[in-house]
Amino acid sequence: MRGINRSFGERRVLDDVSFDVRPGRLTGFLGANGAGKTTTMRIILGVLAAHGGEVSWNGQPLTTQRRRRFGYMPEERGLYPKMQVAEQIAWLGELHGLSRQRAKQNTKELLDALGLTERANDKVEQLSLGNQQRAQVAAALVHEPEMLILDEPFSGLDPLAVEVVLGVLRQRAQAGVPVLFSSHQLALVEQLCDDLVIISGGRIAATGGRDELRRRYGPNRFELVVDPDAGWLRDHPGVRVVDIDGPRAVFDLDRQGTDVEQEILRAAINRGAVRAFHPVVPSLDTIFKEVVG
Repeated sequence: MRGINRSFGERRVLDDVSFDVRPGRLTGFLGANGAGKTTTMRIILGVLAAHGGEVSWNGQPLTTQRRRRFGYMPEERGLYPKMQVAEQIAWLGELHGLSRQRAKQNTKELLDALGLTERANDKVEQLSLGNQQRAQVAAALVHEPEMLILDEPFSGLDPLAVEVVLGVLRQRAQAGVPVLFSSHQLALVEQLCDDLVIISGGRIAATGGRDELRRRYGPNRFELVVDPDAGWLRDHPGVRVVDIDGPRAVFDLDRQGTDVEQEILRAAINRGAVRAFHPVVPSLDTIFKEVVG
């Protein structure tokens, strides 16, 4: 996406939105309610038109024909409640152009992978909310999409179901499929994603790999555990102690670089045994709060 703008009346909801979703990677799309996630996804899919900018695929403008090869899971459940699960998913596969035999085979494999084989002949309305969510994932995948766009795919799933769905998505990603999904569950996204896109107020606040963002937005912070006491760090030049409790200290360094870190480590060793010394990696929750203000 490059320079995407979108307004509803006088209200600008997307402002110069630009980011990439790369092949074979899970990209988490984060933002508060109303930040612009769903509008962005609908523009990618062609459900909404952009008022400026361009969405491209492999360097070429994204066409309607190419969009038909995408898989989409909306946040609102969109399956027909009176239809049987397997019948409906196979039918959706046929609508995407699969032969009836291929659609049925893909449906069987997906229901098995998602733990829904025993519910294949149930009507959608008879499923629990979690199983309805699994069925919705199957509907997005049945036609072997070249790109996956999933709006809150883990909503309502228990931890075991999350692992099941994640396993299916990772399998697709490992086959080279780009996966973009939104979620408000920051701890879950931190565990799952390769790349992150954070949107705030219709503008992109941060993009990058998970570890890259941790380095970029995390303070130059370390944890040190020594014998017998770490109180001397309070008086060490260039050190700002964040927390100290006997032998354990968390502190920020005014300067960056391995020379500075080694200087602290040598000072600690000269005073006694060093039990631990490592950088403190910021959580995604910390990064999110920093970039969205």
